[in-house]
Amino acid sequence: MSVGLLTLHLYLPGCTSLKEKRRRVKPILARLRRQFNVSAAEVDRNDAWQQTVIACVLVSNDPDFTRRALQQVASFVEASWPGEQILDQKLELL
Repeated sequence: MSVGLLTLHLYLPGCTSLKEKRRRVKPILARLRRQFNVSAAEVDRNDAWQQTVIACVLVSNDPDFTRRALQQVASFVEASWPGEQILDQKLELL
C-alpha cells in the first residue's frame, strides 16, 4: 500500500478578504477531488488573505502511480489557475 501526500503553498494575489479567499480556494478543492479522486483540504494559512496551503492525499497499491498522479495534480493546479502561484510544493510517499 502506498500513501502519497502533496502539499501546495499557494499565493493568491488580489485577495482582500477571507471571504474572497474562500471563494477562490473552494472551486480548486472541488475540482481536485472530482478530477483526480484525491482527498484535498486547506490545512494552513487559514487566516492569511493571500496565501493558503492545500494538502492532497492519495492511497493506492502502486507507489509509482501515486507519485505520478500527485505530480499531475501539481501541474494541473499550476496550469488551470495561472493567477495563483505555487510558492512551494512537497511530495511525500509514506
